Amino acid sequence: MTTVITNIKQLVGLRQENKLLRGKELAELPTLENAYLVIEDGIIAAYDKMENLKFEIRNPRSVIDTSGQFILPCWCDSHTHLVFAASREEEFVDKIKGMSYAEIAAKGGGILNSAKKLNETSEDELFNLAWKRLQEVSKWGTGAIEIKSGYGLSVEGELKMLRVIKKLKGKSNLSIKSTFLGAHTYPLEYKENHPGYIDCIIHEMLPVIAKEKLADYIDVFCETGFFSLEETEIICKVGRSYGLKPKLHVNQLNSIGGIETGIKLNAISLDHLETMHEEDIRLLSHSPSGGGWEGVCALLPTASFFLRMPFPPAGKLIDAGCAIALASDYNPGSSPSGNMNLVVAMACIQMRMLPGQAINAATINGAFAMESENDVGSIMVGKKANLIFTKQIPSFTYLPYSFGSNLIDKVMINGEWI
Repeated sequence: MTTVITNIKQLVGLRQENKLLRGKELAELPTLENAYLVIEDGIIAAYDKMENLKFEIRNPRSVIDTSGQFILPCWCDSHTHLVFAASREEEFVDKIKGMSYAEIAAKGGGILNSAKKLNETSEDELFNLAWKRLQEVSKWGTGAIEIKSGYGLSVEGELKMLRVIKKLKGKSNLSIKSTFLGAHTYPLEYKENHPGYIDCIIHEMLPVIAKEKLADYIDVFCETGFFSLEETEIICKVGRSYGLKPKLHVNQLNSIGGIETGIKLNAISLDHLETMHEEDIRLLSHSPSGGGWEGVCALLPTASFFLRMPFPPAGKLIDAGCAIALASDYNPGSSPSGNMNLVVAMACIQMRMLPGQAINAATINGAFAMESENDVGSIMVGKKANLIFTKQIPSFTYLPYSFGSNLIDKVMINGEWI
């Protein structure tokens, strides 16, 4: 089936080739005004100026007039914890009263709270809850998403989460990647027996995950009070032996050497990076002529906002030649929203990213952070027609500027309306 979209005010995020954007390149956001776009069987087939619309495609099966509208590639959210059993608004009140993230975790809240609720929830109920969230974020423009486990903290719980993610992959048209995060924190029964829990991850969880093909990546919360550098390396090396590449939580609360460990492990992405020193930035730097870490720095501004923490130093990372992605960190404890439009706005307002930089970070670079760049992340011939249709707006800069308004008219996934 051929669909032609006509009279597009501006196509945003055009690419002739897939390229991870670093440093100054991140501000380059190619656009085309007064354009048309051709979709064949859910794939982008062509685009050009309206004046060049060919006669032979003037009578397709479907014509969509988008006068006054902008079209962007769908958001690529490379870091979420979308599968969870219940919200944690009671901890929200604790935070308002002044309790820290670490203090809430120490009294059995935080991740342990979510784990308790998840292990009491059936797989079917967990799937239904996650499916509703997935539908919600897709209506906000997310077309590709990574989803982590990590709220099971038991063999049964972690496998249940990963099986739910696998079911989501099978039912949804979104591009979904699955990450095993059994090393999110230590369950209470292993609080004083770290080797015992690591042994459980290595010998009881990972073999089943590999056998059932339940995950694409492996993640560890490398942080003071959670998993040490040595523990992170042990878990990731075994995960890699099962074909799971690392995507790591590092430098959220403290700078303990997680960046060095992530680079050593050749992680696909290093995520959070709120607590950064000059040496950390130097380690992540990348020269235009080559040299340096090849991965993606995934920044999660709504988590900083919700926890009232310092925002990641996006400007310094960009100046150092790093590849920046933006993601929602959607989870019940520290970022209870999967709205990538808010993420993009927060990046501009609080991290001083230019609108073009933020859109690139939330699309093509987000796709690279999930190794999905060949299918999604930009408007490019041969990629999936995962598209955001805006309401009538004056410019793409208006999207983060008018952060409190819903400026999305429609969303298309694989050439179909959702």
